[in-house]
Amino acid sequence: MHILIAPNAFKHSLTANEAADAIQEGLKRSGLNFTSECFPIADGGDGTGHLIVEKCRGTWHEYEVHDPLGRLIKAPLGIIDQGKTAVIEMADASGIRLLQQNELAPLEASSFGTGELIRHALDRGVQRIVIGLGGSATVDGGVGILNALGVKFLDSDHNLLDAVPKNLSSLHTIDLSEIDSRIMHCQIKVLCDVDNLLLGSDGAAAVFGPQKGARPKDVTILDEVLSKLSDCVFKLNGRKMDMIVHGGAAGGVAASLSAILNAELLNGAEHFLELTGFFESLKSADLLITGEGSLDEQTLQGKGPFAVAKYAREKGIPVVGLAGKVPLHDSPEMDKYFNVLLAIGNQPQDLSSAMKFTASNLIRTAKASGRLIAILGSGN
Repeated sequence: MHILIAPNAFKHSLTANEAADAIQEGLKRSGLNFTSECFPIADGGDGTGHLIVEKCRGTWHEYEVHDPLGRLIKAPLGIIDQGKTAVIEMADASGIRLLQQNELAPLEASSFGTGELIRHALDRGVQRIVIGLGGSATVDGGVGILNALGVKFLDSDHNLLDAVPKNLSSLHTIDLSEIDSRIMHCQIKVLCDVDNLLLGSDGAAAVFGPQKGARPKDVTILDEVLSKLSDCVFKLNGRKMDMIVHGGAAGGVAASLSAILNAELLNGAEHFLELTGFFESLKSADLLITGEGSLDEQTLQGKGPFAVAKYAREKGIPVVGLAGKVPLHDSPEMDKYFNVLLAIGNQPQDLSSAMKFTASNLIRTAKASGRLIAILGSGN
């Protein structure tokens, strides 16, 4: 039996690489006669870019950029495809993991540093840029990125506005006269792990703002700023930012990159699998094991485990899903893609305690799964 081990990251516990290694270790301990390949996956969330560069055997190049609060840091830029493609992880320059809990301030946080990485990619002469949006600290609608590329934001008196949300309530005009022209000739692919629109109760501010430190009154301000930005873009080129699927990703970055830079917004999981050669690995698999922190019907909205399970089932390959949390009741929709769903916890615990034991729980559950497969295979 050849087993393809393709988990997503277990958020705040294990990277996708660590999860794959734990599952493989558990299978080895089970005594099952098998071969395996670890193929950690991602879906546009934090870590996607790093996995792409790793799987594509690319190189990393470090640059000095500004973090979400304007402090100088070092951030990596990935290069693949013989120098033709740059890979940018938004979280490396504009990520929430760069801030302390008491520093979260979405009214002041900027995506400028990600724009600086884009500029460095252009300096290297790349033909395309792939951007993973997960893990951002910002709800600035991408104005920081655009500002780093030369875009100006003006009030009704043509005064220049500082490109952070708290200063954009009087936004009236977007000036593209000094935009770095190279960006308009570069193909931009944006990997999204959510399909939220820009505005409203399911929009960037309402859904993701509180995760990034926004209080209720901040959410209102942020939504109003994003609405003004959307209106200005419509006046500029007739594009409706607020109607773009995936537009709410990374605090509205996806919408602005699409509407102003003509970026292609992609389902992160689907493009990741295409870019990294997953389908070739799937050809030789007799069983697929995937997983992430929670496997439920939200997983079916384009998350990584759903993508790999869908393609495996299309080829008649059985799928086992491992997670910290699985549905309590039968789910016919989940059953279409997962033959077996197993919760890895082994005793009642609060979430923070359980997350400390994710690796050992994955090893134990994979070991038990391997033994069960061996029993069924032997007919005993």
